[in-house]
Amino acid sequence: MEAIDHAILIGALVMTLGILLGVFSARFGVPFLLVFLGVGMAAGVDGPGGIRFSNTWLSFLVGNIALAVILLDGGLRTRFATFRVALKPSLSLATVGVALTAVLVGLFATWMLGIDWKLGLLLGAIVGSTDAAAVFSLLNSSGIRLKDRVASVLEIESGINDPMAIFLTLTLIEWITAPQGLSPGALALRLLVQFGVGGLLGVGLGYCMANVMERVNVAEGLQAILICSAGCMIWAVVQSFGGSGFLAVYLVGMMVGNRDRAVSEDVLRAMDGMAWLAQSAMFLLLGLLVTPHRIWDIAVPALALAGFLMCVARPVAVFVALLPFKFSSREKGFLAWIGLRGAVPIVLSLFPLLQGMEDAGLLFRVAFAVVLASLLCQGTTVALAARLARVLRPAYDEPLSRERLRGVRAPGMEMMQFLVAPNSSMEDLRADQIELPSRSRLVTVAREGALMPLDQVVLRAGDIVSILAPSPAMPRLSRLFLKPATPPAWDQVAHDFLLDGQARLADVAALYATRPLQAAQQEKTLEEAMLAAFPSPPVEGDAVEIAGLRLTVTRMEGPRIAQVGLLLPRNAAEDARDGKDRLWRMRDKARGSLSRPSRRKP
Repeated sequence: MEAIDHAILIGALVMTLGILLGVFSARFGVPFLLVFLGVGMAAGVDGPGGIRFSNTWLSFLVGNIALAVILLDGGLRTRFATFRVALKPSLSLATVGVALTAVLVGLFATWMLGIDWKLGLLLGAIVGSTDAAAVFSLLNSSGIRLKDRVASVLEIESGINDPMAIFLTLTLIEWITAPQGLSPGALALRLLVQFGVGGLLGVGLGYCMANVMERVNVAEGLQAILICSAGCMIWAVVQSFGGSGFLAVYLVGMMVGNRDRAVSEDVLRAMDGMAWLAQSAMFLLLGLLVTPHRIWDIAVPALALAGFLMCVARPVAVFVALLPFKFSSREKGFLAWIGLRGAVPIVLSLFPLLQGMEDAGLLFRVAFAVVLASLLCQGTTVALAARLARVLRPAYDEPLSRERLRGVRAPGMEMMQFLVAPNSSMEDLRADQIELPSRSRLVTVAREGALMPLDQVVLRAGDIVSILAPSPAMPRLSRLFLKPATPPAWDQVAHDFLLDGQARLADVAALYATRPLQAAQQEKTLEEAMLAAFPSPPVEGDAVEIAGLRLTVTRMEGPRIAQVGLLLPRNAAEDARDGKDRLWRMRDKARGSLSRPSRRKP
């Protein structure tokens, strides 16, 4: 009994210490996951804790369960709309990108570590995939908002690349231990089963689970537990059929999360706690499993391998995998740098240990060192990399509260509450005369605890307004009611005027175009012309040149381009000041579309 008390005390102490240190280290940009790994190592055999832990099977079990919960939580937060811009490039990165990374790292490891080339390829396969736990955690806790295309690619790639990594790892283990049993046909069938069975069962069982969740009415905490247990059950079922349980559980989460009545915001918050518990327990246990002094023995070649992975192999794989897609060099560079390694490589490195392979310990230590280097170098520089690559979305503050409406026929509607900030664009306007985004409605205005009549009240700083609006309208509403944050790069330098997406391109070109429009562009709106010009669905911040006009997407409403920034040709910028009256006369033709020109000098 005393031993149980001590075990509980030590476990709770280690977890508490990890969380408290994580809160402190987050101020310096250090990822929580790196802190949990460090605390686990400090509590282990070489640290002050002195805990001797070598249960590989338990670590493997906890790692798989934790990854299933993390991917399930990530799927719950992935919108179907993200697939509009990210599915094809994510699939390319999850297959071609992972395989190419594994080959390049494997060849370098063979030379650097002086091991057999087959063992080098196995090491490349182990560290070749990005990690969902690290990516989801970093995107949620970094406080930055990435462009939809970039964020979606990162999330979906990390959620679906595990089948390829597992396929390569298991295939190479079998090739090393029993090469006579492999054939090209068997390899192709195994890969097809991994993706096919995992994908089909994930979608099918996810659809069934979504229907169940819509009809279950229990407390939010129990709903979160139900989702976790059902997700783990589906993971086990799919694994038993030879498919990828990780792919399946990610798709299950996505099917459930995109049903308005299946999960509420409270359930998502409870699931967030489950995911953090899974991540912290997994990384603490993996930190306990490693023997730090043995990592020092291979520190130099391991760091060289990590540097090659981050600076050569991953960038080459990203640029090759994204060749068919129209990503900018800055976006590719950011995707290459934020290919974080986390728990997945460590869990995959346990496969050779469980198989009793020769040099399995070396593979585990090198994989662990690569993960530490990735979290330390890449994880702490995500905000800097996003700024340098210019992949940030417009900044906005969150509302006081937001709750998705359930049981209504209009999907995606939310009730949001905003605090009117001093100097905001809504201050000193009458409540019943303010212009809100499409499908948005002002419901109440509260001042000093009392509800005010909408047809009489003039909004003041400190008022709390409740608005019924579709989810995509939240960033625009935030910028209307809250104190404006620092504008994004395209709000600072990329336009002289803001135009409505429905303005006629011919009207704008008649004033400022330096080249004639094509015949097919004469009757198009700005939105239609830009959508036709972009090679892939645009996101905020994307720019295109038409007839010598530089047009930038400054606001999206779902798939629609709602607002466009116009950068005048520099030789026409001065004339624009004298000719702005002509622009105001265009407002009727553009359906009230033109806003006032920006005040900065062209």
